[in-house]
Amino acid sequence: QVLLVESGGGLVQAGGSLRLSCAASGRTFIDYAMGWFRQAPGKNREFVASISWNGGSTFYADSVKGRFSISRANGKNTVYLQMNSLKPEDTAVYYCAAGRAMSTMGADFGSWGQGTQVTVSS
Repeated sequence: QVLLVESGGGLVQAGGSLRLSCAASGRTFIDYAMGWFRQAPGKNREFVASISWNGGSTFYADSVKGRFSISRANGKNTVYLQMNSLKPEDTAVYYCAAGRAMSTMGADFGSWGQGTQVTVSS
């Protein structure tokens, strides 16, 4: 199992940007595809973005496509989520996750971080 620690959340006005980071340790980072998920109060966890082990493939939820960008720096054991043009509906706790293959399903990711809060004010 890989240990994941997110950072970079905070409060931002609508239209602003944030970059989330997720640092991995404990296992070989390049063995894992990575994903970002989010959970808003009273709602189910939802998929945001996923990236392959080498960064060559990415996939996004329709709700964030064109605004968010997932990337990874394997030399730093870190995955990022650049969030631009933020909207109040993006407010949620954001989680990074590690799995053996890219997926939109949370059940396919075996390791999770503790989450970081993102709040977008209108």
